[in-house]
Amino acid sequence: MTAAMDRVMDNIDKLDLQGHIAELEVKGFTTIKGVLSEAQIEHAKQAIVARVEEKSGNPIDLETGAGYKGWHYVPHLLYDDVVFEDILMEPKPLALLTYLLGESCLLSSVGCHFKSQGGEPLLLHSDNANGIPEPFPSYAQIVNINYALSPYSKEEGALVIVPGSHRYARNPRPEETQLTGAAANPEAVAMDLAPGDCVIWHGNTWHGSFAREIPGIRMNLAVYCCRQYIQTQEQHPGNVPQEILDRHSNDERFQVLLGAKLPYPWNKEGAKGGLLAKSPRGLFD
Repeated sequence: MTAAMDRVMDNIDKLDLQGHIAELEVKGFTTIKGVLSEAQIEHAKQAIVARVEEKSGNPIDLETGAGYKGWHYVPHLLYDDVVFEDILMEPKPLALLTYLLGESCLLSSVGCHFKSQGGEPLLLHSDNANGIPEPFPSYAQIVNINYALSPYSKEEGALVIVPGSHRYARNPRPEETQLTGAAANPEAVAMDLAPGDCVIWHGNTWHGSFAREIPGIRMNLAVYCCRQYIQTQEQHPGNVPQEILDRHSNDERFQVLLGAKLPYPWNKEGAKGGLLAKSPRGLFD
């Protein structure tokens, strides 16, 4: 465990992320400005719009929102375009992800919350809401990295976070989930972001998003990760296209994120050779 901790913290120091570690500990989230280049942003947006247009059968105007109503989650984007592989491996968010979940963590899903004017807000919740019993442990079991691909503000349908809620060790009660009207949670804070910024949060942290109030489309990229013992939302082992495996044949970290060291599930012969011995023993390995 000590060796893994040293590797993780050495990388934090190398990337000058100590202030972000402090924010994660105190607030349960941190923002990194300008992570993505303009080229990455445009490339990702084009790939997402292509998927949405293919599924809906309608052309979509990003400025007016014409051709799309409300908001929906667009899943399983990693295999759609190489740009999502590049974003997954961005060094600074990856270093903070590793601090929270350890070197053995898994990619659970990559998707987009694609949002036009109208619809309902996404009520406050924690990412532990599905199946993790309370009280939550203080260490993270799930981490979300939310990249803004379009501007974030309250009227544009921004992400919302309750600072410090990771320490409550529970999901919000129904009366604590609201974002509008007299019942709105007064501790909820809108994340005002520019395209290319990202917010990373501890899985215990309460978050949601406002409904979009103005014309146009709000787009993000949600990179959702978990510890090795958590069931992933998307099933990667055995399903990763060979061309992606070939591109990352010398990148062990990418392979581990997609399940290369998972000792389970067993087949008829039992445990996969040698992988149980490589299972994590502490918070950082």
